[in-house]
Amino acid sequence: MKLPIIFAVDDDQQVLKAVQRDLRQQYRKEYRILATTSANEALESLVELKKKGEEVALFLSDQRMPEMAGVDFLVKARQLYPNAKRALLTAYSDIDAAVRAINEVQLDYYIGKPWDPPEERLYPVLNELLDDWQSNYQPAFEGLRLIGYQFSPKTHEIKDFLSGNLFHYQWLDVETNAEAESTLALHNLSRTDLPAVILADGTPLIKPKLTELGEHLGLKPKAAESLYDLAIIGAGPAGLAAAVYGGSEGLKTILIDKRAPGGQAGTSSRIENYLGFPSGLSGAELTRRAITQATRFGVEFLAPQEVVSIKSSGQYKHIHMSDGSEVVAKSIILCTGVSYHKLDTESLSRFTGAGVYYGAATTEAYAFKGKPVYVVGGGNSAGQAAMYLSRTAAQVFICIRRADLSATMSQYLIDQIGNTPNITVVPFTEVVEGLGNERLECLVLQNSQTKERETVEAAGLFIFIGTKPFTEWIEMSIIKDERGFIETGRNLLRYDSFRKSWKQKRDPFELETCSPGIFAAGDVRATAMNRVASAVGEGAMAVSFVHKYLAEM
Repeated sequence: MKLPIIFAVDDDQQVLKAVQRDLRQQYRKEYRILATTSANEALESLVELKKKGEEVALFLSDQRMPEMAGVDFLVKARQLYPNAKRALLTAYSDIDAAVRAINEVQLDYYIGKPWDPPEERLYPVLNELLDDWQSNYQPAFEGLRLIGYQFSPKTHEIKDFLSGNLFHYQWLDVETNAEAESTLALHNLSRTDLPAVILADGTPLIKPKLTELGEHLGLKPKAAESLYDLAIIGAGPAGLAAAVYGGSEGLKTILIDKRAPGGQAGTSSRIENYLGFPSGLSGAELTRRAITQATRFGVEFLAPQEVVSIKSSGQYKHIHMSDGSEVVAKSIILCTGVSYHKLDTESLSRFTGAGVYYGAATTEAYAFKGKPVYVVGGGNSAGQAAMYLSRTAAQVFICIRRADLSATMSQYLIDQIGNTPNITVVPFTEVVEGLGNERLECLVLQNSQTKERETVEAAGLFIFIGTKPFTEWIEMSIIKDERGFIETGRNLLRYDSFRKSWKQKRDPFELETCSPGIFAAGDVRATAMNRVASAVGEGAMAVSFVHKYLAEM
């Protein structure tokens, strides 16, 4: 934590040195001591300190200064730091002005010159002022600040990106938070500049692209090496596991993700059936541990970086990125996972990021405190989201097409939902329309059996229905099933096109695609089990096949 500041101003260099000496002797362990001979320079410094989130506990100013009187300086300083204590250094002839300042500009105290000995004439006064300040002091937030509109798609995109990459940040809603307006004014920004991210050093980023934001936060969008033994595309549980095993077993490994590590599992509020964690753990915590483990083994992580194509050229695979850069690797593991299907309704598309969200329950839950929300989907992700939302929302309604959750959700979640009074399961129900002005306000629900429709109040809609694989971008002849999932291993033998592309004397390894040296693991693979543990297992297993493939080269 940054130490609060005691700021001294006196145009007499000798006096200022004496002030600094005495302040440091008594307060340097608990406060930073800053000092200047120029009142104007001090005011300029205060603006920069405010932008960086620094706190000033006490101003100590001389009264007679050529640029402005000490009282005038303290009045201006108070505009930036209204809670800081204000004391005036005065000669005997200035005592009357100091007394008037106590009444007129709320000066806290005046100290006569000279103040020797400080143990009797300086420290007791300042100790009392600082003790009073500390009793009301709330440390300012240190780190990233995001200012925007709650129901803005661009703002939601940035919030989701920061949360996914495990960056701690302060969210300031410009419509409800007074601090948001004062922060905008401090940085000379207006509402038309939103969303804006204020970095820890006070630098504002206006409507930043995710790649720009990522670079400022230390993420790497470009590869450091020219050739890798293994490139892993997708940083969900399968990709993270592959990275840990690839790095730990000596392979020069690079992990690439277009958004953030963790995949869908990373957004889960609670995973309670993962081996070794009897009390459960959040997807964010699992992701944090895995990324830490992978980087400890020397794995390079690129994000946000989107892969747009792969081309195989002899022993090498050329991976082309959306920014035009390229990564070359001897082998690839595809771990791009799946995404939630979108509800094919134009009215809902209009509110995406403004009340309608695909996943994102942990990112947006607090915005719906005391309000009704709806969850669409009957799988574990939907159940975990409903449980998390129930902590803040007034009511949570789970809309499903079936009669109950028994066929699609784990029993432990069904039991938890059944024991949560503000969660209601609504069977045989579909969401057919969203209503509202700038944000979602109501939903039109339809009973799939009777076709009856009902309009209900809804502050938020969280969608967790079905999944589709991230494979549309793959242009090379990787064999997929009818739903777009990647076929691997012996399942490839069922396809007539397999022998046209496979020219090896051996059969493909269990997780190998129809292109030698390119493997698939996790939810993107056909016949995958869609569980975190199985994805982790496949990611680890894929690395063992990579070793066998590289041994053939």
